[in-house]
Amino acid sequence: MPTLSKRPPTPPAKRRAASPPKPVEKPQGFFLRFYHSEDLRIKTLALLTALEQAPDPTKHRAALAELIVELSRVGMDCYFMQPIKLAKPGFIVEQTASLGISGAMTVIGSVIRNIIGRMDKAQLLSISGSIRKFMR
Repeated sequence: MPTLSKRPPTPPAKRRAASPPKPVEKPQGFFLRFYHSEDLRIKTLALLTALEQAPDPTKHRAALAELIVELSRVGMDCYFMQPIKLAKPGFIVEQTASLGISGAMTVIGSVIRNIIGRMDKAQLLSISGSIRKFMR
């Protein structure tokens, strides 16, 4: 049995035309980033410059992979471990979190090394450009 509506249906002539979907725009000026040491910044910029200026950037694959792993470790510490320590949840919780992050970083590091180790010149330059954007 059909449900009765309190409102009569709108005649077809009065229905609004569907407007085309608007393109999704990336918000400008919003960042989630962490601050790393001056030494790590210098190391990062030196490696990116060397990779970008190299006739064969693939020779820097291993160094780039290690840099990304190091940046990932620093980021995990900044975003996760430091807030945990500030919350003072207790020794066992802190140690559990630390052990979990260490294990996760071991796996993530292996994945990073595998992926970066197979990239070609254009892909490596793209990664380098992305890292530079994050550093602004």
